[in-house]
Amino acid sequence: MPGSRKLEYGGQTWHEHCFLCSGCEQPLGSRSFVPDKGAHYCVPCYENKFAPRCARCSKTLTQGGVTYRDQPWHRECLVCTGCQTPLAGQQFTSRDDDPYCVACFGELFAPKCSSCKRPITGLGGGKYVSFEDRHWHHSCFSCARCSTSLVGQGFVPDGDQVLCQGCSQAGP
Repeated sequence: MPGSRKLEYGGQTWHEHCFLCSGCEQPLGSRSFVPDKGAHYCVPCYENKFAPRCARCSKTLTQGGVTYRDQPWHRECLVCTGCQTPLAGQQFTSRDDDPYCVACFGELFAPKCSSCKRPITGLGGGKYVSFEDRHWHHSCFSCARCSTSLVGQGFVPDGDQVLCQGCSQAGP
């Protein structure tokens, strides 16, 4: 057709107004496009149709991203539910499908050490001792009188305290 440009791709020739995006049906002309199984898509249509979507914001992931709970996320969308700190590449945990940094999880949900009152997260190989409704870090589980470690030892509960056998027999 006079005045019309012809386009060639993949050994085929089209009139400029016939080479259309399979999504929005707009002429592709000299715009970037993505071929897919005999169809041709402009980049926005291709991303809209085929690119994975972030589990948090539902926008397409065009590059990068992380996987959490077998779903794609933008790195900037994977943040701590408590403090909004980015979690990609960091150690974190979750509760009720919500991600938390170690600090927030400890403050909000972890049991507190009966001695030092800090959270016992158990993350990073942190060992702890539990007795009835009380918990201690290994390093905090010691006799209230002589400070001897009670880890792996017998102990006697004495009100809010725990005592080694020797101190419990010595009396108050």
